[in-house]
Amino acid sequence: MYREEMVTKKLTIGITAPKGFKAVGIHCGIKKAKKDLALIYSELPATAAGVFTKNKVVAAPVIQCKESLQTSETFHAILINSGNANACTGKVGLENAYSMAIETAKKLNVNPNQVFVSSTGVIGEQLQMDKVINGIDKICSLIDDGDDLSAAQAIMTTDTFPKIFHKTFIINGKEVSIGGIAKGSGMIHPNMATMLAFVTTDAKLKKSLLQKTLKKVTDLTFNKIVVDGDTSTNDMVLLLANGASKVEINENTDEYNIFEKNLYDVLKKLSIDIVKDGEGATKLVEINVIGALSDEDAEKAARQVALSPLVKTAIHGEDANWGRIIAAVGYSGIDFNPDLFEIEINGIPILKKYYEVTLPVQLANQTLNSSEIKINLYLNIGEGKATVWTCDLSEEYVKINGSYRS
Repeated sequence: MYREEMVTKKLTIGITAPKGFKAVGIHCGIKKAKKDLALIYSELPATAAGVFTKNKVVAAPVIQCKESLQTSETFHAILINSGNANACTGKVGLENAYSMAIETAKKLNVNPNQVFVSSTGVIGEQLQMDKVINGIDKICSLIDDGDDLSAAQAIMTTDTFPKIFHKTFIINGKEVSIGGIAKGSGMIHPNMATMLAFVTTDAKLKKSLLQKTLKKVTDLTFNKIVVDGDTSTNDMVLLLANGASKVEINENTDEYNIFEKNLYDVLKKLSIDIVKDGEGATKLVEINVIGALSDEDAEKAARQVALSPLVKTAIHGEDANWGRIIAAVGYSGIDFNPDLFEIEINGIPILKKYYEVTLPVQLANQTLNSSEIKINLYLNIGEGKATVWTCDLSEEYVKINGSYRS
């Protein structure tokens, strides 16, 4: 028998909510002033799972993480720097990634293969390794005095706020937690995740089950968000499970269903926070496609609408231009009957079958006068459905990315 019960904790707690995890973030000098180096540490050896970018141009840390997952069964730490992506840096960049793991392992007295390395920032520039090495020495000495907030701040680039969340619940009379931090604001078009996310749990799971579960839940969360259509070189989601709660999770059990549900809740919250913080964004947009021939077709249609710069700019300008929406579905490549197409915005019908416009333009536009928009698209030809989250596209996005390196 199992029992699930929510346990309330401070909302600023994320990756340290699970027992046996510590985190800290510092400034080491990669950036001019802001925090730029984070460390996540498990006192107990943890199993791990990872999902990575599908961009053919992969950063050195992605290579290091994949190799570590293949060569080690347990892990202790994740070291993350911001301000420099260590991507397109060749052999030197790869050696620098290895050096970061080796130096961190020395300070923590663990094996280098038990340390993951992650980077985010400008592509094509070598890391200033003297600053990084000094930073590793400092951050490892501070791990007992750290906190989630400083770690979350240290992985930010153009983010305007840190992304932190956790869930704590009871299974079989024991407290179990799942927590995470994430960064992401631009280059968000998941072909995996297109951002960085680090998740911890004190549940015990076998490595293979952890990997299967992370992939499944990532597909339902991080892979359902869109900001600008760019897939980064550094994307990753890493999940560590150290078993400190003494609760073992096995597949096809009630306990597993509870664990998966709470992992979904954590990853969904982090995903939506990324969309809310989309570069220059003023509106969070949920797009639901209902009644497609298949779930796959529904997702294609929803993603195409979410990607359309014409749709996104219209939403920003509060122009309920339904023609742009149906046009985006039309070039998504799916089969559907335009005559049966219907649109609903925030619960208000805008377009019904056979192109029946239900509201005058001025009233239709008022449905977009909100910071959170829900658009339902009914294809009325099948049972397929999908949800994608995106944001509007504003002039501020251009300003931010026009001066990214400055």
